[in-house]
Amino acid sequence: MFVYRRDPDALLGAGVAFTSAALDLGDGQSVAAREAAFGLVSSALGAPVAIVAQVHGTAVVRIDAPGTADGLIDLTGHRADALVATVPGVAVAVRVADCVPVCVAAADGSAVAAVHAGREGLLAGVIDAALAEMRRVSGADLRAWIGPHVCGGCYEVPDAMAREAADKLGVPVSRTRRDTLGIDLGGAARRQLEASGVAVTRVGGCTLEDTLLHSHRGGSSGRMAGIAWLG
Repeated sequence: MFVYRRDPDALLGAGVAFTSAALDLGDGQSVAAREAAFGLVSSALGAPVAIVAQVHGTAVVRIDAPGTADGLIDLTGHRADALVATVPGVAVAVRVADCVPVCVAAADGSAVAAVHAGREGLLAGVIDAALAEMRRVSGADLRAWIGPHVCGGCYEVPDAMAREAADKLGVPVSRTRRDTLGIDLGGAARRQLEASGVAVTRVGGCTLEDTLLHSHRGGSSGRMAGIAWLG
């Protein structure tokens, strides 16, 4: 199965899913292969899937018109790291292979979001930017799902980077399995979400440890996706 975890009844018809390494949704393949992969996802969800060009920034793309066809909605002309949808009939997706995929849904079914939260994005405030856009379009409570990502025990970085990131993100420096310093990206994402009053559910394990998942650090060129949709 290419779906690693799925919650089809997240909140009032909102759905959340995280794909596995059984499917490559990345750009390091032919256009035809990528479109075919997204066609499988679209068919499973019953909605076209929108993607952007991810750049480890804080820009948010909002989709407020329903999809008109199955398959891929290619918005890679937009450089962004979060997508918000306010209408049924379209799914929003971010692609990862160690970074943290975050899906968010409004409790009243008015909006969903998908957020790509790597180290740079977390430091820049991509989660807060996505939540701000969600709250512009919905006054309802929000719930988030943190998908599979590289864990703090595997995300080894230089000592200075680890200490600086941990200090800015407000999380402890992690100690890796090699007895070096690392960063707990998932812990940082959870901290930012909960600080903004968002309930959080953790989904899945470590991309570097779980063979069902793509991992850039593990040598994979493939990408998985965190996907959210309405209706």
